[in-house]
Amino acid sequence: MSPKVLVMMGVSGCGKTTVGKLVAEQLQCEFIEGDEYHSPANIAKMSSGQPLNDEDRYDWMNALNQKISEVLSNGTCGVLACSALKEKHRIRLAENWESQVLYIHIQGTFEQIHERMQAREGHYMKAGMLRSQFEALEPPSDVPVYDAELAPEEIAERVLALPEVQA
Repeated sequence: MSPKVLVMMGVSGCGKTTVGKLVAEQLQCEFIEGDEYHSPANIAKMSSGQPLNDEDRYDWMNALNQKISEVLSNGTCGVLACSALKEKHRIRLAENWESQVLYIHIQGTFEQIHERMQAREGHYMKAGMLRSQFEALEPPSDVPVYDAELAPEEIAERVLALPEVQA
């Protein structure tokens, strides 16, 4: 793959990280876990059960844009797992690199993803905050979309087959 960053996007619990790691491994790209770029204040807020607002996400988007810049400036590729819920978040993430950032949206129903989140342990994003992510989500109309019901391996295989990924 040419220097590019694929952004696995969607609400928390949709499978972004699992699919992203599979894709990154196959492409021999750096995997970037967007959650690791949250500030301690954001993590504390989410850990206490409070959803983030756009102001909270501003510095997070800036940090991720810097990471994208680093990857692409080095002439390499990356796969980023990031909710990228709103159009303005996606614009900020890709700023200065629009032609080299490809979004992949993994979507599911509230019920399906809520059930998954209830089963997961050790993550600061609790199932009770999922509704706020669905409310904030502005689904993009011009990106590949995959159903979270599919096995992560199936989604990864379909992503890897995209012409934009193979270029």
